[in-house]
Amino acid sequence: MELRTPLTQDDINKLKINDQITITGKIYAGRDAALPKLMNLYKNKELNKMGISLEGGVIFHTAVSAAGIGPTSSNKLEIEESIPLLSKAGIKIHLGKGKLTDKTVRILKEEGAIFAITPPISALLTAKMKYKKIVAFPEEGIEALYELIIEDFPAIVAIAHGVSIFDRM
Repeated sequence: MELRTPLTQDDINKLKINDQITITGKIYAGRDAALPKLMNLYKNKELNKMGISLEGGVIFHTAVSAAGIGPTSSNKLEIEESIPLLSKAGIKIHLGKGKLTDKTVRILKEEGAIFAITPPISALLTAKMKYKKIVAFPEEGIEALYELIIEDFPAIVAIAHGVSIFDRM
């Protein structure tokens, strides 16, 4: 299924685990260093000042380096702890890799968001990235918060509506 950002709740409601999706449009990329800071911006109602809108958004758990982009483990403490609040802030798809806790699966369902995994093939994913710009936390280097424009970015829905592919292994 082809998806374009920003996403609607109807877009998310149509998805189920194992669906193969491609995403086109603006997304955000961040990981361990940037996501806790992004949560603080949301809590302090400072996202608009930074020109960041998470409504209907996608966040990719990755660093952005000269070598390219590739998924990092989403079940790292700093990353998984960001998923509930960023879902509440409007993120509809969290992209990464790895099994998430049952609590996070439940919160994704409550917030109407999903988790999708990306193939760990950096060359393919980097080729899908058409534009990149640091939008926050430049002091974090490759772990800054980036805005990316992507085209036909591949992913597989791993958690949707309280169901996880990891529970079937």
